Amino acid sequence: MAPHILSRAPRIISSHHLWLVVAMFAIGVILHYPQQILATDSPSLFSFLGLSRHALERVLFLLPITYAGFFFGVKAGLASVAMALLIMLPRVFLISLYPSDALFETGAIIVFGVLVNLGFEGYRRERERLRISEKNYRELFEGANEAIWVHDLEGNIQIANKACQELSGYSVEELCKANVKSFLSEESLNLARQVRNKLVQNQHIDFPYEQRLIRKNGTEAICMLTTSLITSDGKPKAFQNIARDVTAEKQMQENLRFYLQQVTRAQEEERKRIARELHDDTAQELVALSRRLDGLVHRAVQWLPGDITRLEEMRQQVSRILDGLRRFSQDLRPSILDDLGLVPALEWLTSDLTNYFGIAIGMALFGSPRRFPPETELVLFRIAQEALRNVGKHSEASRAWVTLEFSDDKVTLTVKDNGKGFELPKRVGDLASTSKLGLAGMQERAQLIGGKLTLHSEPGKGTTVTVEVPI
Repeated sequence: MAPHILSRAPRIISSHHLWLVVAMFAIGVILHYPQQILATDSPSLFSFLGLSRHALERVLFLLPITYAGFFFGVKAGLASVAMALLIMLPRVFLISLYPSDALFETGAIIVFGVLVNLGFEGYRRERERLRISEKNYRELFEGANEAIWVHDLEGNIQIANKACQELSGYSVEELCKANVKSFLSEESLNLARQVRNKLVQNQHIDFPYEQRLIRKNGTEAICMLTTSLITSDGKPKAFQNIARDVTAEKQMQENLRFYLQQVTRAQEEERKRIARELHDDTAQELVALSRRLDGLVHRAVQWLPGDITRLEEMRQQVSRILDGLRRFSQDLRPSILDDLGLVPALEWLTSDLTNYFGIAIGMALFGSPRRFPPETELVLFRIAQEALRNVGKHSEASRAWVTLEFSDDKVTLTVKDNGKGFELPKRVGDLASTSKLGLAGMQERAQLIGGKLTLHSEPGKGTTVTVEVPI
């Protein structure tokens, strides 16, 4: 501590504030002891004001006390308090005609001086805390990877960090002279207004939300945006925005979705080709073979009884193979889906699986049925097909229900059963890792057409699969 004080001593001694404090104390001493120093008969230099007491001279000591505390800190202020006390005490006990009153007044001056210095110290510490807090915020603000900017209620940008420059292509100086309307399309501007109104009205908003900005070069940036309202005295003053650029991520997702669509389309085309060949070639050959075997059976006079039995068994085996082949062909690509659409295809599917699994499967329609793009109808059919096959193979259910609901902005497909159910993973994305590949495939198919798949299941309470597709 001592070296630190010594290092500051030259700067303190050269300060005019120090010498001003010294001058104040010197004047205070002269005013306090005029008879002893100036050899005057007047007990006070302020007697011309009609004052018979020495209180004003004591009050004047608050000037150097306050001045020292303000410019040099609480230690210098308290030292000034001690100095003032040393100056005043001799008059209190040796000169004053009213020692008790003088002691009280001196004590009041000292207490007030201490309180003033402590107040200055509290104020100084609060200022320092605010300065450090502002410095830390500024460092976080400037160094943040996310773009952060604040604009007023009219949209005029007040501050922006360097990440905003990378996001928008404009310099920070240009941004602080701009309005957010310059970076928003009409659709994005409407979304911004909706968010603003909800924030002002203290309504719930799901953050972050997707917003699109127009860069300086005219390209579009997609970001996940969190907006908060800044208030003062309970009144809205500005909006703070934190944006994370997800343009590259969105492009990768779109590319992945495109590739998945192409793979799915190629897969379905291959299914269609195989189904057609099975129906047109293999099935027809089996039909011809079945008829030849039937003809051989009818010429029974030429065969021994054992041969007839074997021929009949062969004919029945061919019929079973033909039935299985037809079912396999229908599973690959039901022609009814292409010819009549989703609703008839689902009605056929529920009827077919009712007979195959022996489970009562009901179907209900709500709203006005209509056709959708072939890809959408195919995805919904495949999801229903996979869900019902899971019911038949794994659920041990006695009943299942298929519901198709048409509304103005979406179509909702629901497959529900009363089976044994199962424990769902915490996230739908974990289905593949828990060997629920069929359910994972349904989720991926729903995402391909912009749909949302929801699963509900509990042990002993059945399973519900719901997929919503926007129209």
